[in-house]
Amino acid sequence: MSDALAFHWRAGRRIRSPSATEDSSAARIALIATSIIFLALFLFAPLAVVFSEAMSKGISTIATSFADPDAQAAIRLTVLIAAIAVPANLLFGLAASWAIAKFSFPGKSLLVTLIDLPFSVSPVVSGLVYILVFGAQGVFGPWLAAHGVQVVFAVPGIVLATIFVTFPFIARELIPLMQEQGTVEEEAALTLGASGLRTFVTVTLPNIKWGLLYGVLLCNARAMGEFGAVSVVSGHIRGLTNTIPLQVEILYNEYNNVAAFALAVLLAGLALVTLGAKTFLEWRHADELAGRGGRRH
Repeated sequence: MSDALAFHWRAGRRIRSPSATEDSSAARIALIATSIIFLALFLFAPLAVVFSEAMSKGISTIATSFADPDAQAAIRLTVLIAAIAVPANLLFGLAASWAIAKFSFPGKSLLVTLIDLPFSVSPVVSGLVYILVFGAQGVFGPWLAAHGVQVVFAVPGIVLATIFVTFPFIARELIPLMQEQGTVEEEAALTLGASGLRTFVTVTLPNIKWGLLYGVLLCNARAMGEFGAVSVVSGHIRGLTNTIPLQVEILYNEYNNVAAFALAVLLAGLALVTLGAKTFLEWRHADELAGRGGRRH
């Protein structure tokens, strides 16, 4: 009897003992307070300063800043670059993720490593690489000049640099998702006589559509906000090769703070819209996005 009581007593102690993941109230409060303080110092405060500086002289000043021809040219160029880079990365991301997740081939691990390369290489270095390859003294520079083609200090160079720094985003969103889903459904469709294209459109694409949209949103945000690589290859030609981030830098260096912060507000607004869409996708389609392995960028 005493042994039975002792067993139940020990079992009760085990049940009542806190798990390894439980924290005291003081610890939870300290962790939450630390997170809030960091967010306030490094996120909310800078955003508040940007918006307050842009509004310091009224809405009319912001409208005047946007009406400037150089600002309008920067906005148009930024939209153009994103409109080219995002579809290019969409095509690459679909092809690379499908190949990596659905097939086995020599060099597969190397391909995955190369996809991650822009995450580890400084954007400035990637811009310099394009200078060395396509610049006037670069590998292909003399040949391009002889045929009247300008890559560096022109729109093509900005497009190439932007594609380089953004191409991991869509592929890295889709690879874990496709690997999690496996190949059973595609094999069944092929067995029933579906072509490869029809299998992709009717089976693969519906299963990855929300992860694909998630990656496109992140890719677009990075493409519009890229500074380092674009700064190197653009040449900072006002009205021609300046994107919004480069125009902000020029205006700020000229002590035109209101115009600089007005364009900065535009970039911040785009980032907030992207964040809102990303959060909605995570909330509305959490199950489909969970296959990505919880990876965030």
